[in-house]
Amino acid sequence: MRTSADAYAMLGLQGCASSREVYWHLGANSETRFDRFPGVSSWRWEPPQECMAEEASAEELVKHLVEHGGWLLIGDSVTENHFFSLSCMLYPHVRATPDYTLGGFDFAWPQNLYLSSSSPLLPSLKLPKDFDIDNTPLVTFRRSDLLMFPSRLDALYRQIHPASKYLHNRTTLFNSNEAVWNLSPEEYVGMLTTPRPAGGYSALIVSTGGHWTTHLFEALRDASLVGEGIFNIVDFFRDAMRVWADDVQALLYQDAALAGGGWPHLAPGGRLVRAGARSKSAHQVLVRAYLPGHDGCHDASAPVERYTKEMSTSWNWEQIGDMNRAFADVLREGVYPDIHYLGIDGAALLRPDAHVASDCLHVMTGAGVLEGWTQYIWHYVTVEIPELVRSVR
Repeated sequence: MRTSADAYAMLGLQGCASSREVYWHLGANSETRFDRFPGVSSWRWEPPQECMAEEASAEELVKHLVEHGGWLLIGDSVTENHFFSLSCMLYPHVRATPDYTLGGFDFAWPQNLYLSSSSPLLPSLKLPKDFDIDNTPLVTFRRSDLLMFPSRLDALYRQIHPASKYLHNRTTLFNSNEAVWNLSPEEYVGMLTTPRPAGGYSALIVSTGGHWTTHLFEALRDASLVGEGIFNIVDFFRDAMRVWADDVQALLYQDAALAGGGWPHLAPGGRLVRAGARSKSAHQVLVRAYLPGHDGCHDASAPVERYTKEMSTSWNWEQIGDMNRAFADVLREGVYPDIHYLGIDGAALLRPDAHVASDCLHVMTGAGVLEGWTQYIWHYVTVEIPELVRSVR
């Protein structure tokens, strides 16, 4: 590999629709890391024989997103990695907005993939009613680092811990010097349930964990505790995700009721209890397990056979697994028929070699990790629970 542009061929890509930091996403913006090409793209996760999982082609994925509804990705910059990967997997059948080559940048900008009018697939697609090729997104990414506004988390913590020593003489849990970007569940679930052409999504895919640190949650930092109080944050993460799940499922119930479905009852204390066998929502929410970084990732030239916690001790990475388990427990214990936990981090944990060239958290496109997420999400919504694949209103 001689130039950054050679990465496309090395990674088996025709191109990428997104223009956002292209060579950074491809892991090809530093000559010191050119030596890992093309080997870094030579690995894929092969499911066990008892799992009847087939890979979808770009054409199948586009057909699914057009005919069954798009994907709305909500999360932090690692989720943005996933969006960029999709822009390459689906190329040349999609176009992306915004155009970052025109200058300017804001982390809050929506990023969208639309069906390209020049796609050779166009004549074979059954465009749903009200589908607008120029305005109906197939995939959208919106940044929300914590999934909830900090002000909501402040109020929640005070409600749960009214006498906490950590809020003594403090008005907020947060370090005001660290920037985060967030949306409320009301906003992005509203995007999910908006009919075409402005909406038309069938699945909301969320992930969080990377910003739940003792640096951002400054009030909960405690030097006398393990990890400077990181488990204060893990415990609060569990509480917050339970409230998040209640809020999101209630919004989906509301949407189902407006569409003629049932309505839930509230149990004592305000927890949701479903009236009837199952939700009739036309939309599903998938929670993707968060992926920790790998310390010393740039010393790795190939996958590892076994992941150990000692590989991820920076920031809050050692506790990401605890947060993933907390989120999974919340969804397992509650009544959330339209919210599903996808523990698809296992294969990615074995790929320290697949990070971008500049850091050991973000994941490069084309190495198989992000593409594996896409393949399993597609498999999950089309094969494992086909009854969840419904026509978009």
